[in-house]
Amino acid sequence: MRTLQRIALVLAIIGAINWGLIGFFNFDLVATLFGGQDTALSRIIYSLIGLSGLFCLTLLFQPWEDMERQETVRPRSQQNNINYGTEFGEEADFTSVEEKNKRNE
Repeated sequence: MRTLQRIALVLAIIGAINWGLIGFFNFDLVATLFGGQDTALSRIIYSLIGLSGLFCLTLLFQPWEDMERQETVRPRSQQNNINYGTEFGEEADFTSVEEKNKRNE
């Protein structure tokens, strides 16, 4: 699902850039690249961009809690390795060095 969302987002961004070019410079990039507005390929591109914009609307209605929870989940390897940094910078983690020194003694 994330792949489909990324593809839709990329197409929506392309559409937004194209509309910006039309608004500011009266230049239609899609029509220029694919042979005019009336060609079949241009109409397919316009249709895909329109569908991706509609699909991106579903992202507005996703609960924010689910999105925040996905971003804050840490891998299991980092859950027990808490680094208490100070306001002046992060403290270095020397646990692996200490373990290595203990083994060598």
